[in-house]
Amino acid sequence: MSFEKISQRIDSYRDDMINLQVKLASIPAIAPASGGEGEAKKAEFLVKFLEENRFVDIEVIKAPDLDAPSGYRPNILAYSRGKSSAKTIWIMSHTDVVPPGELSLWRGDPFRPWVEAGKIYGRGVEDNQQDMVASIFAVRAFQAEGIKPNYDIGLALVADEETGSDKGIAYVLRHSKAFRRKDLIIVPDAGNEDGTMIEIAEKSILWLKFKTLGKQAHGSMPEKGINSFKAASFLVTELNKLYEIFPHKDPVFDPPISTFEPTKKEANVPNINTIPGEDVFYVDSRILPSYKVEEVEAKIKDIVAKIEAQFKVKITIEVQQKAPAAPPTSAHAPVVMALEKAIERVYGKAGKAMGIGGGTVAALFRRAGFDAACWSRLDETAHQPNEYCIIDNMVGDAKVFAHIFLQE
Repeated sequence: MSFEKISQRIDSYRDDMINLQVKLASIPAIAPASGGEGEAKKAEFLVKFLEENRFVDIEVIKAPDLDAPSGYRPNILAYSRGKSSAKTIWIMSHTDVVPPGELSLWRGDPFRPWVEAGKIYGRGVEDNQQDMVASIFAVRAFQAEGIKPNYDIGLALVADEETGSDKGIAYVLRHSKAFRRKDLIIVPDAGNEDGTMIEIAEKSILWLKFKTLGKQAHGSMPEKGINSFKAASFLVTELNKLYEIFPHKDPVFDPPISTFEPTKKEANVPNINTIPGEDVFYVDSRILPSYKVEEVEAKIKDIVAKIEAQFKVKITIEVQQKAPAAPPTSAHAPVVMALEKAIERVYGKAGKAMGIGGGTVAALFRRAGFDAACWSRLDETAHQPNEYCIIDNMVGDAKVFAHIFLQE
């Protein structure tokens, strides 16, 4: 009966949730590294809103940032007390958004959100305000019904997720003891269309830049030069053999293999009739946790040495990003089991613990020794033009959070 009351109350908040989404998306919160001012104005608005909605324990942890006009990046920890403080059920969302990108691709102003056909459009409405708003109104429903959750609820509304989290949750974990081993930590930073994916593990990430140095020459006299582009092309082909060298499959992940893909290619020469003396390309590798990143790097160096000898070129390798996989959260961890029950109750579907190739901020919790699960029901429009949030997803996710707040 308690859940039914909470669920009905959340339904009654539908318009209020839309209104909060519109207000939040109207406050740009772009990192200074991406040309913005940071999250201070949005955080001020959120703190005031939380205070007005009976969150009495609110802490703002300020990470210094001289590039932000405010001089800091704000991280909000807000609590609603339950019957017991033995543990806290955390929902961690982020306040920053990415830049809108090419404005001509938007059907409206990305920072003047609009509602259309059951969706809210605007930058940040799905990533990550959908579940920020859902978590706030899940708590508000408990307060309105006079029902105490079984344990304390904590909302972590953090900065800097889009540019590395060093001034966001990473800073909070270094400077606060708010999180405890028994806590349930949910990060709505990954999901799928039917809300069944519970992300518990990630692949290692290795992004590399390859610069091939040969000798520039006239296109009609290749014997007088060393074609860096040709050597680099053979290197790309040889690097594809990494799929054979590291063939292990893990069904937890989708796709279940390690991937090694050439992606970005820089321009070499501007004209057709010149043999290029320099060529640059990049490779994005997503490596299963069963392999060490150093193993892959060693094999890549062997392949590079072979191409250097064959074509008489010099190849440099520069790491663009290297993030070894964090220890996975167990598929039987309490936070996963709680999500499975809630997803079944609210969406009538079976949740499934899975791994992904992308990186999420949950990895920071896992490296710090905390079980964390990523979950939300998303249409996956993050970072795209005309980003939108499906309103039913926002309301439904609030009910999922509420169900977890009621679990023993």
